[in-house]
Amino acid sequence: MKPATGATPLISMAATAVDTETTGLDASKARILQIGAVGIWHGKIKPERRFELLVDAGEAVPPAASRIHGITDDQLVGQPDFTAAWDRFQHFTGPRVLVGHSIGFDLAVMERECRLANLPWSKPRALCVRLLAAVANPSLADHSLDAVAAWLGVEVAGRHTALGDAFTAGKVFIALLPELRKRNVRTLGEAELACLALSRDLEAGHRAGWSEPVSRPQAPVFQSVDPYAYRHRVGSLMSNPAVVVTSGQTMRQAIELMVTRKISSLLVSDAGEPNRPVADYGIVTERDVMRRLSGSGADALDLPVGTFASRPLASVRATAFAYRAIGRMDRLKIRHLAVRDDAGTLVGVLSARDLLRLRASEAINLDDQIEHATGAAELAAAWATLPGVVRSLLAEAIDPRIVAEIISEELRAMTRRAAVLAELAMQAQGHGAPPCRYAVLVLGSGGRGESLLAPDQDNAIVFEHGEPDGRQDLWFKMFGEKLADTLDAAGVPYCKGGVMGRNAAFRGSLETWKNRVEEWVRRSRPNDLLNVDIVYDLKPVHGDVALSDALFDHAYARGHAEPVFAKLLGEQIVSDNPFTLLGGLRLDDGRLDIKMHGLFPIVAAARTLAIRHGIRALSTRDRLEALIARDVGGEQDMKAMLAGHAFLIGLLLDQQIRDVYAGVPVSNRVDLAAIPREQQGELKTLVRRLQSVPGLVRDLMFA
Repeated sequence: MKPATGATPLISMAATAVDTETTGLDASKARILQIGAVGIWHGKIKPERRFELLVDAGEAVPPAASRIHGITDDQLVGQPDFTAAWDRFQHFTGPRVLVGHSIGFDLAVMERECRLANLPWSKPRALCVRLLAAVANPSLADHSLDAVAAWLGVEVAGRHTALGDAFTAGKVFIALLPELRKRNVRTLGEAELACLALSRDLEAGHRAGWSEPVSRPQAPVFQSVDPYAYRHRVGSLMSNPAVVVTSGQTMRQAIELMVTRKISSLLVSDAGEPNRPVADYGIVTERDVMRRLSGSGADALDLPVGTFASRPLASVRATAFAYRAIGRMDRLKIRHLAVRDDAGTLVGVLSARDLLRLRASEAINLDDQIEHATGAAELAAAWATLPGVVRSLLAEAIDPRIVAEIISEELRAMTRRAAVLAELAMQAQGHGAPPCRYAVLVLGSGGRGESLLAPDQDNAIVFEHGEPDGRQDLWFKMFGEKLADTLDAAGVPYCKGGVMGRNAAFRGSLETWKNRVEEWVRRSRPNDLLNVDIVYDLKPVHGDVALSDALFDHAYARGHAEPVFAKLLGEQIVSDNPFTLLGGLRLDDGRLDIKMHGLFPIVAAARTLAIRHGIRALSTRDRLEALIARDVGGEQDMKAMLAGHAFLIGLLLDQQIRDVYAGVPVSNRVDLAAIPREQQGELKTLVRRLQSVPGLVRDLMFA
């Protein structure tokens, strides 16, 4: 088990709730008489993983202490001493984070016991639920274990026994998680930093002789990756076209074909044709053939391959990065994957041989957890691996725009899996299957492939037919709420602007969406266009791609046909002047909003001009390159925006990596003091140059 980092989500953290019973409340004198602990995993108590042990302290138990916890001298006869108890406790907890109420006391007593027994002491990473409760509800008059449990509705049992109090502390911790999310405390680092800000509570603990209950978050040890898996996409590695045989062909014929073509697998379908939906196919591999021959002998050679083809066929998208295919093969313990396009049509086959050049053990820090997650906690655990990979890729000098594409891939996968879980939840709760065909769309930076480490939910739902507030719409409203709730709990917060399919403005039938587009392009005023532009960055992640394609084609065609609409979009690019009267950058707490003053003008200009000139690319990079190819705008200006786009993404990712491990809420603001002076100058020059973008867009609107 890897130790937790500042990026580890609280909901998926492996932890141990712990409590001790002692000879007294003075940490400088108390001896441990009992240790109790219980495991916490993915936001749930694991009652089967419990630890309870009496400890012979080697001295009499004070009667006053016995009256509280009920432990007497007679009960301690024959019990292990602290040295033996400590060894067993450490084996139980491993590298897990310790969680307890007023855990600074327990840590201080443990440290003293280790010192008395001449044992090495290394303070474990810990969280105090008393402090977390103060973060979540500062107005609560009493943050005792009983008071916090009562506030959260947690049942208290076994009070003043080590195991009973450990159970209560663990249940309180879990109940605190949604309350902490309301205050944007989601990760271990954010929780530690929030607790460290409670100076009055910490000072009280210090005066009592307690240990510091939490540690200051630090970045983990750097881990290298093989960048090949993150540079190449499946479509560039697959065998194409796939070799397909009919279900009725014999094994003998299949073997002859594999030998002739020098391949290790065949796809099987009734039609025996490629370019059909992946669900139509099974697969026969050379290993399948050997196993069947071993079991049935030569008679198996005359069997039709359709009788032993493996189904359903595991697949991966052609546009996915190679790391996704490696992770899926590893998870499913297979050596071949079908490759599909976004519509689910077979386009090729990928084998482990195609990936031999990858050092998989080093290359894959992002695995396939998302695709088989059963809830928000497992999604959160998968999402938490992303910062470490991003840090490693940036150290390998990977283009920051490619890193943003990888983040976007993970965000889309998160949204796709959350949609699957939401659909399952709808059926489990008696709401039935989807009432018609539909698609879930990721909008904005996620759709463009330019997400960073501070994404929120920008998603929408388009369905086949149905009126607003009608039967279909109400089903998708509930579905959208479950989708949004799952993503929020997993670490992708609700969109502050309301751009989520659970809201009526971002949900509707294809006809409803087309009517919205008509409203935008024919009767829009600047104030009516808030959040409209990001719809032009849509990417389907779940459901029927044909619905998404129809919406995208209609929106682009209508936007291109109405010059006034594109002109109004262009007028929104104007932002506040980021410069002071003396020419310096206007900062907020030493930071500059890179998204507002840098990325937004570039992204919005590329999008607006792409709509106006009929360029149906999604990414900012592709849009700008297409504009250059069409000779729209000066090549120097466009290339400057291309370079500036990559520069700004790199700056922001570097800052976000530092923040996520330091427990600082990740944002779109960069600390200028942390940037080398040369880059500060480059940033200032770029931001000043981008002030002219609105005028440039106006000039190029009718170029």
